[in-house]
Amino acid sequence: MGTDFKLIPYGISNFKQVRSENKYLVDKTMYFENMEQAGNFLFLVRPRRFGKSLFLNMLEAYYDVNEKNGFEELFRGLYVADHPTENRNKYQVMHLDFSRVGSDVDRLQYNFDCYLSLRCESFAKAYAAFYPGNIVDEIRQIKGGEQRLNFINDVARSAGSKLYLIVDEYDNFTNNVLNIKGHDAYHALTHGTGFYRDVFKLFKGMFDRIIMLGVSPITLDDLTSGYNIALNITMDPRFNQMLGFSEDEVRQMIRYYKDAGAIKEDVTEDSIIGDIKPWYDNYCFAEESFGKEPSMFNSDMVCYYMNNLVGLGSRPKELVDPNTMTDYGKLKRLIKIDKSEGKRIEVIHDIAEKGFIKARLVSHFPAERMMEFGNFVSLLYYYGMLTIGGTVGDRLKLIIPNNNVRLQYYQYLLDEYSSIHSIDVSELDDAFDMAALDGDWQPLIKYICRAYHDTTAIRQLIEGERNLQGFMNAYLTLTNYYLIAPEMEFSHGYCDFFLLPNYAVYPMVKHSYILELKYLKADATDADAKRQWSEAVEQITSYAADKKLQSMLHGTQLHPIVVQIKGYDAIRIEEVGGGK
Repeated sequence: MGTDFKLIPYGISNFKQVRSENKYLVDKTMYFENMEQAGNFLFLVRPRRFGKSLFLNMLEAYYDVNEKNGFEELFRGLYVADHPTENRNKYQVMHLDFSRVGSDVDRLQYNFDCYLSLRCESFAKAYAAFYPGNIVDEIRQIKGGEQRLNFINDVARSAGSKLYLIVDEYDNFTNNVLNIKGHDAYHALTHGTGFYRDVFKLFKGMFDRIIMLGVSPITLDDLTSGYNIALNITMDPRFNQMLGFSEDEVRQMIRYYKDAGAIKEDVTEDSIIGDIKPWYDNYCFAEESFGKEPSMFNSDMVCYYMNNLVGLGSRPKELVDPNTMTDYGKLKRLIKIDKSEGKRIEVIHDIAEKGFIKARLVSHFPAERMMEFGNFVSLLYYYGMLTIGGTVGDRLKLIIPNNNVRLQYYQYLLDEYSSIHSIDVSELDDAFDMAALDGDWQPLIKYICRAYHDTTAIRQLIEGERNLQGFMNAYLTLTNYYLIAPEMEFSHGYCDFFLLPNYAVYPMVKHSYILELKYLKADATDADAKRQWSEAVEQITSYAADKKLQSMLHGTQLHPIVVQIKGYDAIRIEEVGGGK
């Protein structure tokens, strides 16, 4: 296997490091001219792990006057090298990353002031040559970050310097305050004479250009009473593909490593795309772009996968990057941010069970109103937990983008279920072994049905067929043997569940399953049950014969199973016919 190839910049957000170490880079510099045309003060929200920090670092290197002489070397081969804009290397850049302020909410003002003071001193050192006297000594005499900012503003105006402000993770520590300390502490920070609000007042009058990135619009709305500081380009179709990777970009990356001999010959481009697409793809950030432009892959996830494939010679066993579970923790805190969590839990259940929700996206709203339906659903969209999947009248159909996100919903449901009735992991693992390796599916299905009974009997949490499906789905995702495909279309109908063998990782799996769930209300008659059972048998027999399904079995034996539940209880569970 060849070793003379670019390494993947997984976890690296320093553009100059990526270039100096000759790491693989997906070119996004064509968006610089779009940004200049859009306006001087821009604001963009994207989910975590979409390449925001690396993009901003690249932007800094492009506009920094100190990088003028190194421009050709830094940007060689990139779009902007042949299409530079008028503003290239014209600015003194202040780059703030508010994730570095820390999460100690009790010392936040002190920590923030220290961070801002240090950034101002670094700015003075970087651009001392542009100012008379000793600007570094002068700034060291000044106490306090805001005062130092004011000083820089004064000397820059006197010298005729043009200033560019880049703010990464602008809402990082405010979100921590909201999650940990609640509304009152957050309100004190962002309203009235809160120190964060005071700093933001300085920004627009001081900087010629500003770009701010974060994960939600809430803080900016509270700081500015509705976006008068910047143009929100979050849902602007011109920037739909600016962050993340399109399928073409992913395929180019795969081809590069295939050509370099860094990927085994028997691993094809299409097989890699087929492996990662259901897990990392399907994000759309602008209504006008839906159906017209390619959906976007989560770039961090693609790099995580490719780093394994190239570095270790095989795809990662866990397709979900473990680092993303910290984001799941934030979602849980968000749902429980105040005492009126009931409605939000209903929304999460609804999305997890149907896979979509219809709503209108709200571009900005204050924190105190973020738990209203439209705002909360919009927040899930900004966090990457939902994405645009179509329109229904004047509303958007917001869908779960992929399996990675779907697992986070199911994990939330499982946590909720297990707080009512604990899950015996070893018993469940044994049951999955028997189903996958031996074809003995009864222990598994009976375990889940028993858990459903025990959970629902204790608390009226779940009612109806759709909720039964959500419960079943959450439990079935606890194995890696199968890729769980809910509501898959076979023979002009939708099969409730297809347990698709994860053969690339677990070739020892010999049995696959399709499940048809049928729910009866507690007062249904025997005749109702009999009629429903006949329908289910007819449906699942038709699905089992479907050629598309047969082509996905990878040599495993198919077991078509019907589960009929009445109220809380499974009243009939049988394998239908003899699947092949």
